[in-house]
Amino acid sequence: MAALRALQQRRALPRLLRARRPYGSAPSPEPLKGRILQYLCDRFYDIEYLVDWSAKLRYISLRRKNMYYGYTKDHYGDNVAAAYFVLCNRGRVRFQGQESWFCVDQNGKYSSDFLQLRDVPVVAVDLAGSVLNYDGLDNLVKLTALKSLDLSRCPHVDDWALTRLHVFKDSLEELSLAGCPRVTERGLACLHQLEHLRRLDLSHLPSVPAPGLIRILVEEMLPWCEVVGLAPLSGAQTSGDGREEPGGDRRAGEIPGGSAPSLS
Repeated sequence: MAALRALQQRRALPRLLRARRPYGSAPSPEPLKGRILQYLCDRFYDIEYLVDWSAKLRYISLRRKNMYYGYTKDHYGDNVAAAYFVLCNRGRVRFQGQESWFCVDQNGKYSSDFLQLRDVPVVAVDLAGSVLNYDGLDNLVKLTALKSLDLSRCPHVDDWALTRLHVFKDSLEELSLAGCPRVTERGLACLHQLEHLRRLDLSHLPSVPAPGLIRILVEEMLPWCEVVGLAPLSGAQTSGDGREEPGGDRRAGEIPGGSAPSLS
């Protein structure tokens, strides 16, 4: 009986303590912001691991999308392999003698009719907004008849990638690098070998300083090419063929924006 009475008193003790607790003496709940910060602090290493793993997954995905399509090349040739690479990256491609483009639909599907054009060269490639990088150009460098190449808004196209475009020096006529954040003036200097280039779009290049000056240098480097996008220097005049020229009041041989260097 004594043991039973002791057990009943032990069970009744919490109720007595709650009954005697004064109103408002219960601890206030921790603010939501504090609980979130405490949770993040406790899970810091877990979050760091997830961020690191996410970066690795993005790198693996980038490598996979720019892998070399050697198997397709061996069985169908360079042009079909290049077209397959472009379509897998949701781009567009046009073959010689064809007015229509091969491209993916809203569901990411495309016609396989291009497999029948094994002996027809590719003349136009549109990879705007794709994840093409230096390695991915392995799939395009064999296109000896390529006339138009659109690489606008490609976040991974950089100066190193531009060094590979010299392989198109005998055929390329149109090139767009608009909106490529990693392209600088050093990469643009590599385009001097594209002697047949007739139109070059350099709009919205945030890494190119002094766009007016760079435009003049590019036009001198490619005198027969129409340069689009880079703002002309202030005070420039327009010539008869639509190209900007320095102001007419500047003397021949005078250095723009400054005086001649001293020889003493």
